[in-house]
Amino acid sequence: MTRDATTDTEEHTLTTGTGEHTLTIDELAARAGLTVRTVRFYGSKGLLPPPAIGPRRVGHYGPGHVARLALIEELQQQGMTLAAIERYLEQLPPDLSPHDLAIHRAVVASWAPDALETVSRRELERRVGRATAPEDIERLAAMGVVLETQSAEGEEDTFRVDSGLLRLGVRLLDAPLSQEAILAARKVLIEHSRAAAHELAQLFRGEVAERDAQDVKSLSAHMHPLVVQALLTTFQRSLREELSEWLKGSGTG
Repeated sequence: MTRDATTDTEEHTLTTGTGEHTLTIDELAARAGLTVRTVRFYGSKGLLPPPAIGPRRVGHYGPGHVARLALIEELQQQGMTLAAIERYLEQLPPDLSPHDLAIHRAVVASWAPDALETVSRRELERRVGRATAPEDIERLAAMGVVLETQSAEGEEDTFRVDSGLLRLGVRLLDAPLSQEAILAARKVLIEHSRAAAHELAQLFRGEVAERDAQDVKSLSAHMHPLVVQALLTTFQRSLREELSEWLKGSGTG
């Protein structure tokens, strides 16, 4: 059934379970930087869950739809076909929160080669989404996200930015953690990630020892996203269990 154009843009009062206002399909498309036609296409392919249907048969979308569209766009930017994206999304747990989907998007972005860009302060602030105070730059630099470069006198400051880490770094700017705690956590993650990567590389090395270079490259491209997703899922479960035990022990669970 074709919906009248005015019903998609009418005011709505439905909210999600967290009290946030839902979006019409026009608002969802605008939020995601897509056309309404593209959003509907994704829905028809099963890549996007159906909306909640409100009064006058108007579809209402929530944060989960926004996060899933962002993940789909990131997967496309990595060169995945719609069929491959569909297979990837089918492997995800059906009850992932918008936050979990954002984490998966960050992991997908990490598949791309390391990308350091030189940007102006104005461009950096556009990507961060706000003006950057000196302490913000210091915090991002401490996390390895931003490296300030020298500028000629009278010219605007420029920065070397790790685009793959920028989203995460920006979210950590307002985290209720000290810079020392964030740096300590970063050290733990780097050390254990390198150890896991080394052991996995040793494990797979025997599988490719007798193969030619093209087979090795193909296996690497195939295994990279699978291993990253497996590590992410395992880590999320382990962290959830650790936090649950901690809450029980502190009497706040």
